[in-house]
Amino acid sequence: MPDSGASRAQQEHEHIPTKNSEGAALGAQATATPTAAGVPAISTPLAPGIPGAPTTTARRAGLLVTLVLGGLTALPPLSMDMYLPALPEVTDALHAPAATVQLTLTACLLGMALGQLVVGPMSDRWGRRTPLLLGMVVYVIATAICAVAPTAELLIGFRLLQGLAGAAGIVISRAVVRDLYDGDEMARFFSTLMLISGVAPVVAPVIGGQVLQFTDWRGIFVVLTVVGVLLTFVVWKWLHETLPAAERHTGGVGDALRTMRGLLADRVFTGYMIAGSLAFAALFAYVSASPFVVQEIYGASPQTFSLLFGINSIGLIAVGQINGKLLVGRISLDKALGFGLAVISVAAVALLLMTSGVFGEVGLVPVAVGLFVLMSAMGLAMPNTNTQALMRTRHAAGSASALLGTSQFLIGAIASPLVGIAGEKTAVPMAVVQVVCALAATACFLLLCRPWRDAGAAREPLAKS
Repeated sequence: MPDSGASRAQQEHEHIPTKNSEGAALGAQATATPTAAGVPAISTPLAPGIPGAPTTTARRAGLLVTLVLGGLTALPPLSMDMYLPALPEVTDALHAPAATVQLTLTACLLGMALGQLVVGPMSDRWGRRTPLLLGMVVYVIATAICAVAPTAELLIGFRLLQGLAGAAGIVISRAVVRDLYDGDEMARFFSTLMLISGVAPVVAPVIGGQVLQFTDWRGIFVVLTVVGVLLTFVVWKWLHETLPAAERHTGGVGDALRTMRGLLADRVFTGYMIAGSLAFAALFAYVSASPFVVQEIYGASPQTFSLLFGINSIGLIAVGQINGKLLVGRISLDKALGFGLAVISVAAVALLLMTSGVFGEVGLVPVAVGLFVLMSAMGLAMPNTNTQALMRTRHAAGSASALLGTSQFLIGAIASPLVGIAGEKTAVPMAVVQVVCALAATACFLLLCRPWRDAGAAREPLAKS
């Protein structure tokens, strides 16, 4: 596998002066140099005659930017997972059936999917910072209104708006990584982001379960509003522009659509996009169904559900770190990805056999083990599909990131209501959805990406259209 360890920021951004439309220098244009941990040290241009910043200052800035990007990628799972322990309570409080309440998850996912199609091209044209700040402000407002929603229908509507606005953090954080990195360094950084953003699903259900001990489900949205305000301030204060003016697109909607059409016409990019999206759908089938499976079918408490969810998330984080720290650079990304998809498929089949009664009456523990294996293997699937797809899209990182995210959330939104199609008393639909998604993801990877025939093809960037 070719070695592409140097970051794009070091190779391309170090000597590029960038200015905004009025000719003023963009504040603190990020440039990166590798550190021992594989995390970039972000330095900022200084005025002529001022000595360079000390290494420790640069490394602190790099860690800060890493944490900001981690926070942006953590916001969607935080918005979803804090809310999960409250789903049965919302069903009772708003006098709505479980299928309707699950639509609050679907609406948020749809919003995140559609919002990325808008924000991604915007960030390619106007830079990363302005669309991100606008999205964060709208997210805070929508989340605050969710806290006081009197009906399930209104809650669904503002969860949709919450997702539309929250999409800015998802798509732009990936685009910023593509601005700064290439090759194996990008794969390592995505694994680092998985470590940071992975803390969110670990602590979110625990926080949600604890919040429910002191208040009702509305308090969860109050906490999310506060988190949104804090993250908006951090982005405004410390995340500087990473896309030079010279690299921005100047076209309008037509140009953005042509760019996306060109990306979708590329077989390898589309293969990684669909394979990653189907793997995400298998994960979200678990996210959507697990509150009812664990609490309603197996009789566990919200706190036990939160604990199991946290353990599964720890498995995902741990495997993601194994991928970034040990596997990247030693074996090809396609081999790691293929192994991850195979493990997900085996775990999904095992869950289907257990939940359908093939092994007789099984308790919570065997099912929890199967879910743990499935979730952990996502640590190989998710970062490597994103990396391999974005490796081909240097000229349109925002649009490519939008397509990746939109595909993931649209397919996840379709999977969400299917897991409850047979009611709240069986986990078979969840397992069926997971099996179908896992096997389809593997088929897309093999048939479209063709890793055994196109060795190295994913590393050749597409030409600018």
